Amino acid sequence: MSKKTNQCLLSPKFALALQFANEIHNTQTRKGLGAPYISHLMAVSGLVMEYGGNETQAIAALLHDAAEDCGGRPMLETVRVLFRGDVAEIVEACTDTFDNPKPEWQPRKEAYLKAMTKKPGLTKLVCCADKLHNISNTLRDIRIAGADTWKVRMEKTENNSSAKQCWYYLGCLEALSAGWSNPIRDEFARSVILLCELVGTTSDVSKAHQLAGAEG
Repeated sequence: MSKKTNQCLLSPKFALALQFANEIHNTQTRKGLGAPYISHLMAVSGLVMEYGGNETQAIAALLHDAAEDCGGRPMLETVRVLFRGDVAEIVEACTDTFDNPKPEWQPRKEAYLKAMTKKPGLTKLVCCADKLHNISNTLRDIRIAGADTWKVRMEKTENNSSAKQCWYYLGCLEALSAGWSNPIRDEFARSVILLCELVGTTSDVSKAHQLAGAEG
């Protein structure tokens, strides 16, 4: 029996990207349980590879928050120099703002979702892996706290109400479903349905099911 060849063969460039990501994010932690931020970047990169991504996409996944959280356009140019333009293009597409301080949440996210609709599949895989890991963490936090307690906590946090969370993830699912299909999109859709069932409205649940069944 022949062994299948891993379609994502990693070069030393991947190890450099992992080290670089750890250095620029080393003071940051994740919301919820407070894990080191690199844990998110490693998880997203792992998902990208598990769902058929190549090394360029895996490196972009490690660096997808570099420009947004660690220096804006100058950081994007650093990524371009160190890791090539194709990596930087994906990082740029995953960035919802280069400004610091960030613009208001709603219009920023609306613009991001509109742009993501038109992005190529190479970018959407990285974006979807990011959203899948984020929503998985959110679902974990809901299970730990209980849906009612979690919703109360979110209402006290700017731009993180349960209604906005459902709106945003539904928007992500709709944008990712436009012209693209991949098993990771289906996994993300199932997570969006679960989120809406736990903390959303009946309308949210209905829309999630509708989007989950949409053809790419």
